Amino acid sequence: MRASSLSPNTSGALLALMAFAVFSTHDLIIKQLGSVYSVFQIVFFTALFSFPIITLVLMRDHKAGTLQPAHPYWMFLRCVSGAASGLCAFYAIGALPLSQVYAFIFAAPMLITLLAIPILGEVVRLRRGIAIACGMVGVLIVLQPGASPLTDGHIAALVAAFAGAMVSIITRKIGKDERGVVMILYPMMTNLVLTAIVLPFVYVEVPLEHLGLLALDSFLVLIAMALLVAAYTRADAITVAPMQYSQMIWATIFGITLFNEYPQWPTYLGTAVIMISGLYILKREATDEVSSTTPVLKTRTRTGHVVALRVGQMLRRNRERDAP
Repeated sequence: MRASSLSPNTSGALLALMAFAVFSTHDLIIKQLGSVYSVFQIVFFTALFSFPIITLVLMRDHKAGTLQPAHPYWMFLRCVSGAASGLCAFYAIGALPLSQVYAFIFAAPMLITLLAIPILGEVVRLRRGIAIACGMVGVLIVLQPGASPLTDGHIAALVAAFAGAMVSIITRKIGKDERGVVMILYPMMTNLVLTAIVLPFVYVEVPLEHLGLLALDSFLVLIAMALLVAAYTRADAITVAPMQYSQMIWATIFGITLFNEYPQWPTYLGTAVIMISGLYILKREATDEVSSTTPVLKTRTRTGHVVALRVGQMLRRNRERDAP
């Protein structure tokens, strides 16, 4: 079947599946490098190798204005949350099976909906409230409190999910007032500066082949986001967003074939509960007069990566560039 014969939603869904396959490959590289290097060193090089490409993107911003944030306090919280999300996600990927890490990342819709209540003034009624509660139960099923020890990796994954949700909500709150270059530059510099401060204490010499993997890893994230931009340009958010759950397939394949990791049934059960809850929240937000801010539908970037360039910002920049 020719690509031109596909409907916009079908082509968007396929592009999203490709994007999340690339994200999973990125995570695979992080997991392999995490056994050798500190998470601070990995994040530093990942952000550093992303810098040239993102700088080229920033150079195309001809919109008048300064680099001073319109909302400095929110921007500070966004930068700190973004750094925490990336560091904790990378640590969790190295410490836990990918299937468990993804289960926590999939909890983002519930956390975003909760944070939207105080920050965006979102009204969450009974049905979405029940979906949030069910999603949290799914997280507990994966954690198995009392049945298995709570490790640093689990805590890091939870922090990554919460901090990533915070980034998404703050972006939704201040995105209309801030220049795209400001929204990109400050988080990128925060990642570089914070990890550079710690780097001398954790640095391990990096052979050329690992430098190549770090550079490839940064490039893969940018490819994945470009694919997501193309997906959201063609298809509705309610069609594209659920494609993220395909990462559980890649987690299972990579885990079994490369790391001899066989997910236990609570991981699958809890993940299924989280996914159903997230899908219900997405569906409810897409219904007229149910959500005033649609915070989850407007969240277009996967939680837990350190590249400051986000899909929503890329879409916004494309619209500004194409505007007459």
